[in-house]
Amino acid sequence: MSTPTIGVLALQGDVREHLAVLAEADALARPVRRPEELDEIDGLVIPGGESTTMSKLAVVFGMLEPLRAFVRAGKPVYGTCAGMIMVADKLLDARDDQETFGGVDMIVRRNAFGRQNESFEAAIDVAGIPGGPVEGVFIRAPWVESVGGAVEVLATYDGHTVAVRQGNVLATSFHPELTGDHRVHALFVDMVRRARD
Repeated sequence: MSTPTIGVLALQGDVREHLAVLAEADALARPVRRPEELDEIDGLVIPGGESTTMSKLAVVFGMLEPLRAFVRAGKPVYGTCAGMIMVADKLLDARDDQETFGGVDMIVRRNAFGRQNESFEAAIDVAGIPGGPVEGVFIRAPWVESVGGAVEVLATYDGHTVAVRQGNVLATSFHPELTGDHRVHALFVDMVRRARD
């Protein structure tokens, strides 16, 4: 199988870390800032960062509707932390003007695990990822309050849903790109290959 091309939305957030991990997971990784660049990729990672800022920049750069169309077209998308917020259909504790790209029938609560100084790491068992728990880094992380019937819950922590999948959209509350464990990204790269081939 040929190497898939996976973009990382480069409006704001930890873009470089995802680019590096995707390369380690046998993908051709490139930053994406303009609508036309979406036509050149097989899948997209929406990184962690600040979801309100990401939402505003998506509007400024003319990316909001093209990103929504990318998701609606069934292209593979993986959102981490703020990226999970951006692929949610509904939000709690968000500004009234905050936009999302949608794609997952879930309600996500922003900053649910606390402030920056309450960040933590935890071992997370993720369905579909062999080899034992994944080390999850939670930084002002959201959690999923509820999901629709089409959403598969892949992981929970302390009674809260922290990883989900709906069709070709994957989302985690935590940051696997900060740990040196590439298994979640390898799962996504495999999703991209299957969707493309």
